[in-house]
Amino acid sequence: MSDSGGMRTRVQRLWREVAKFGAVGALGLLVNMAAFNLLRHTTSLQVVRASVLATVIAVVFNYVGLRYFAYRDREKSGRAREMGLFLLFSLVGAVIENGILYAATYGADWNSPLQSNFFKFLGIAVATLFRFWSYRTWVFRTLPASEPVPAPALVEAGPE
Repeated sequence: MSDSGGMRTRVQRLWREVAKFGAVGALGLLVNMAAFNLLRHTTSLQVVRASVLATVIAVVFNYVGLRYFAYRDREKSGRAREMGLFLLFSLVGAVIENGILYAATYGADWNSPLQSNFFKFLGIAVATLFRFWSYRTWVFRTLPASEPVPAPALVEAGPE
């Protein structure tokens, strides 16, 4: 295969991965934002606490979607390691996501529902970049490429 053909294949695989990750992420975004707004408007939880709880709900949803849809073809051994890394990187993503909301809410006093939703969304967007890189690199690792099996050599029948 030529270098350009191999590169094209790698780019196509990456785009498919981004599309699957994006589909799970888009649904996770809806879950996160719906849970956030439901908690914010129906409970007495403070804004950032409601956001953290919504993030936890979305993380559980996203793990199921990523493991069984986006990365179903990836290595499946070592589920405890996978879950531990997923939770670690999700925690870092949650700190990024909710840290932005915290800074806007308590640092800049931007606390209206519209402002809270904007900064919640911005936090999710920034954290998503980190999560995509960390999940694909460390959590849902690519299986090693299998070596092609050599075809049996054809033996020409010669004079006997």
